[in-house]
Amino acid sequence: MMTKVSTLRRAQDATHSIPPKRAMMKAYTMREDLAVAVAVTGILAAVALSSRAGDNPGALAKALPETSVSLNQGLKASEREGKPISGKFEIADGAFQLSVYTVKGGQFSEVIVDHKTGGIKKAEKITDADDLKNAKEQSQAVAKAKVSLDKAVENATKANSGYRAVSATPTLDAGKPVAKTSRS
Repeated sequence: MMTKVSTLRRAQDATHSIPPKRAMMKAYTMREDLAVAVAVTGILAAVALSSRAGDNPGALAKALPETSVSLNQGLKASEREGKPISGKFEIADGAFQLSVYTVKGGQFSEVIVDHKTGGIKKAEKITDADDLKNAKEQSQAVAKAKVSLDKAVENATKANSGYRAVSATPTLDAGKPVAKTSRS
């Protein structure tokens, strides 16, 4: 950042001997450089914030080998708590887990599936406003889908041999249901 400021000062000092059109081009180029620097800083800040929020892909990649349960198996295990509407392996509160959102009778729950045994560790009603909003949107997408979420994950896994599904989140894209999946 210090280099940009000193470059700007040199350019301003030099504009007295540079023709006006060239000086304007130099100033425009410096503004572009500044815009790029601000954008990069914003991206880095967003990455840092998402890492603090638990979306740390490196930590997740290190934890995945300890699971013997697939995302698809987790979705199927959660069915006793309701219809699965999304699922993902994640690091939450420093612990690796398989989280599945379900809906049953209009009520949304988060089901934590044991990533080693496939059994349900806990299921609790979703009360957080943001999580509830996401669950409602996911439920709407699943309701419009022609294929169940576990079947969509199964199809994606078959189509990408050698990879493991680590998340599946249904959304509506121009009113049509799609499932966004991540793999490792």
